[in-house]
Amino acid sequence: MKLSDTLTGEKRDFVPADGTVRMYVCGITPYASAHVGHAMSYIVFDVLHRYLEFKGYDVRYVQNFTDIEDKLIARAAAESTTVEELAEKHIAEYFEDMAALNVLEADVYPRATQEIPKILEVISGLIEKGYAYPSSGDVYFRVRNSPAYGKLSHRSLDAMRAGARVEPGVEKEYPMDFALWKAAKPGEPSWDSPWGAGRPGWHIECSAMALRYLGDTIDIHGGGQDLVFPHHENEIAQSEAFSGAEPFARFWVHNGLLHLDAEKMSKSLGNLVTIRDALAKYSSDAIRVSVLNAHYRGPGYYSDEALAGAERAAARLSQAAIAPAAVPVSSGRLDPSAHRERFIAAMDDDLNTPQALAVLFDLARDINRDAEAGRDVAAARSTLLELGREVLGLTLEGRAAAVDDELAARVQALVDRRSELRAAKQFAEADAVRGEIEGLGVTLTDSAEGTTWKLGSPS
Repeated sequence: MKLSDTLTGEKRDFVPADGTVRMYVCGITPYASAHVGHAMSYIVFDVLHRYLEFKGYDVRYVQNFTDIEDKLIARAAAESTTVEELAEKHIAEYFEDMAALNVLEADVYPRATQEIPKILEVISGLIEKGYAYPSSGDVYFRVRNSPAYGKLSHRSLDAMRAGARVEPGVEKEYPMDFALWKAAKPGEPSWDSPWGAGRPGWHIECSAMALRYLGDTIDIHGGGQDLVFPHHENEIAQSEAFSGAEPFARFWVHNGLLHLDAEKMSKSLGNLVTIRDALAKYSSDAIRVSVLNAHYRGPGYYSDEALAGAERAAARLSQAAIAPAAVPVSSGRLDPSAHRERFIAAMDDDLNTPQALAVLFDLARDINRDAEAGRDVAAARSTLLELGREVLGLTLEGRAAAVDDELAARVQALVDRRSELRAAKQFAEADAVRGEIEGLGVTLTDSAEGTTWKLGSPS
């Protein structure tokens, strides 16, 4: 199995340091409902989690909650609630959303506010080693004492300094030094520390949690590409400085960002679609197919057109996987072993889910063809269910039947309209309707008896 490593820029053979894969993925800051950009990331790492277990590895998976942060404090004040109540509300929503998306639970979900002792231990250790310094109640990390700083994002310190800006009133030795501890402000949650009351900086939280629950060196550290700098860059610097162990993470795996109607989705742009809004319109299988139909390192795209197509695609897999088994009437059976080998080869190649999905669609087509011919397809259906459910996390059930009913009514209405146009010799208009029908993933067959149709491409 090969995975792309952001640090080295290479696709390398993945072998864990020992029998257990230690994987840490940055979680949400729970100040608002999780959106489909979050869904993209956590589906990707859910599939990686599932595939590692499918390959026979034990996986210890840690995913955090940043439940104290500037955005949480500001939103809680705006909504006249406490930071704790706001965080608890959105953490509960998050768990419901992940269950609805069929995302397996992590082994540990540490929260920053519950990890203060470890955070203080790490900051104190960094000060003792000369990597950090107190300043007016804050504590900063000395990036110039970390010679390899910038190695993950492939940036030089000089280039980073050129764009750095120090906020008024902040007392740093160097513009790129970053906060490990922030002095308390009036009305904000705070904890006691050797440097005065305050709260942890964003970056130190993840280092402390990864070190506590997974050890000095982990196998996989994951997150979105937007976290490469500064968050993950800072994690490497402070974690390796504290522990003295290199590397902090053996593989850095980053998923691409989601775009909504060709525009990057972000809170600042205000163009978010929450996971709940998406699930109100589409099945979890449709959302997963849409995400997995693009390679995890590339951008993802969310639109009603794309999700409608993914819904139809998911329905085709469900039809092939769970349709009632007919009694074989002819000799022979569909052997799915070649499809299984192709699927594994795709997944072994840097989690190539688009190719793996293509294999499942090929298998579904062959199942439908052989089932129509009266051949035994039980083994093939079992393989489709195993790979689709166990590895890709598809339910292959649920909303598919309802979608089929809606689609069938729409297609039949279009077929009837096309027949009327053909009878009136309005062939150009009829051809346009045919194009619309085929755009729904439907194949038409004209004969002397009339027009018939079926979902899917011609065999």
